[in-house]
Amino acid sequence: MSRYDATQSNESKRSERVYKDLNLDFQANIATKDITKITDIEAVKRSVRNLINTNHYEKPFHPEIGSNLRAMLFENITPQMTHAISKEVELLLKNYEPRARLVQVNTQPNFDRNAYTCTISFYVVNHTEPVQVESFLERLR
Repeated sequence: MSRYDATQSNESKRSERVYKDLNLDFQANIATKDITKITDIEAVKRSVRNLINTNHYEKPFHPEIGSNLRAMLFENITPQMTHAISKEVELLLKNYEPRARLVQVNTQPNFDRNAYTCTISFYVVNHTEPVQVESFLERLR
């Protein structure tokens, strides 16, 4: 009977799973003196930014994770390249970030700085509000 009661009370709309990640600023928690954690939406946003900035073969033991975005930044800025960058980001998030339901990727060229502004809109699984991550993509050499 107690097992039945527990399953009845756990049928909430909120997911049991809480997404957690380390804060890469390595700030110490004042109370515990440990590294602070980021949770839920902020953890997924951090993961999206990390995926965009990761090349193939940069992640140990998972060479398939990453994209070819850095190489694309050395190409001429054209409408075709802008579309290709958007599609590359879409493919990357669909394949490697299951916690995000992608809505739209909007890439705008910045001709003066020879770079792109990429705005990614998505929903975090089990959350109702949309999230936007903006990333400035520029070549580093």
